[in-house]
Amino acid sequence: MNILTLNCGSSSVKYQLYNWLTKTILSRGVVERVGQDGSFIQHYVLNQGTEEILFSCPSHKDAIEQISRLILGADQGVLSEVKKIDVVGHRVVHGGEKFAQSVVITPEALQTFRILADLAPLHNPPNITGIEAAQAVLPDIPHCAIMDTAWHQTMPASSYMYALPYEWYEKYGIRRYGFHGSSFLYVAKRAAVLLKKDPMDVNLICLHIGNGSSINAVKKGLSYDTSLGFTPLEGLVMGTRAGDHDPAIGFYIMQKENRSAREMETILNKKSGVLGISGDKTDRRDIIQAAAEGDSRSQLAIDLEGYRLKKYIGAYYASLGQVDAIVFTAGVGERSSIHRAKALEGLEDLGIILDPEKNELSRTSNAETLISADHSRVKVFVIPTDEELVMTEDAYALLQGSYDIHSKFRYSFQDPAYVNAQRAEALEEELQKKPALKGILA
Repeated sequence: MNILTLNCGSSSVKYQLYNWLTKTILSRGVVERVGQDGSFIQHYVLNQGTEEILFSCPSHKDAIEQISRLILGADQGVLSEVKKIDVVGHRVVHGGEKFAQSVVITPEALQTFRILADLAPLHNPPNITGIEAAQAVLPDIPHCAIMDTAWHQTMPASSYMYALPYEWYEKYGIRRYGFHGSSFLYVAKRAAVLLKKDPMDVNLICLHIGNGSSINAVKKGLSYDTSLGFTPLEGLVMGTRAGDHDPAIGFYIMQKENRSAREMETILNKKSGVLGISGDKTDRRDIIQAAAEGDSRSQLAIDLEGYRLKKYIGAYYASLGQVDAIVFTAGVGERSSIHRAKALEGLEDLGIILDPEKNELSRTSNAETLISADHSRVKVFVIPTDEELVMTEDAYALLQGSYDIHSKFRYSFQDPAYVNAQRAEALEEELQKKPALKGILA
């Protein structure tokens, strides 16, 4: 059985083809600059490596057609015919209150995603476009939706409600929804394995730090609170998003500079965050380098982001009462020792004690590492996320009729003996260059 997963952004399509029987990634890649000049695809094939191909890609449908051609191609193809694809799993960022778990996409479900598009204007429209394009290219197989928001549907009303007129919730569904759900599900289940605890008996603070960032308080294995809110704008300092700020600032600038609501939405989503502070950078590696070279605004961006992370950790520690582990994940969380150190600086009295040498060593997406000091009461893990595997397993279970909400469902990666074969192979190569990494493997 072969499962294709698609993650459609506004100008990109990430994909992965997974063989369920062999538990192997046959192919994966990303189409970049969809609808723009200079479109290209980075396409990986098992045992053949990765190639980059330039091609004209005016739309998501063109991107998915190109993905299909490469998967079936004579040179680097991995399937003999399109009917060998059994099911497609799609990432959908916003499922509102309608969906508390992954679903098979029906016309009714797709219409609900369209209605919810205003709640995630940067994400749901391309998600919908990708679904429609994939259904056109692959019309005769089931398509499933895996919602970022589903994981957070266990939050109590005291966590998800805003102190706004209650009728806004009743009429428009205004509440905290939270995102990065597949990522948090994966790392929470893996953290339970590393802690040797029942997944429904762990208290965690999980930090997904990338271009988009959020933090999740997990209480007894369930999402209890999270920093992203009604849209993916609230909370932490992000690559281009403002995160928490006084909402009156928007009104003030709109009046001062005669900005429209749409212009202000664009500024807060695309021109703020570390980009807004640094002036021209979103990649944290560039910001770290510029700060090291004396750029004060890049240093401010690092300090601001780290301080916001630390404030949320403190708040969620208080809300949980007891914490088993802090978990870092996603690109920055997995690779930036500086951001992890800033987030945990000064939290020793809470029993969170980082080992500086272990933290510095942990710059890998191929292994789970333990970077807390030996005497730290709270463990600190770095767990590379695997949203694609969650999507794959949900799609397979939906196809088989065995799927259920995560508290009643067991994923393959919850097995203590679980190994990601591709990551394990890459880790062996990495250990040859950096053997000290072996000492911090979780």
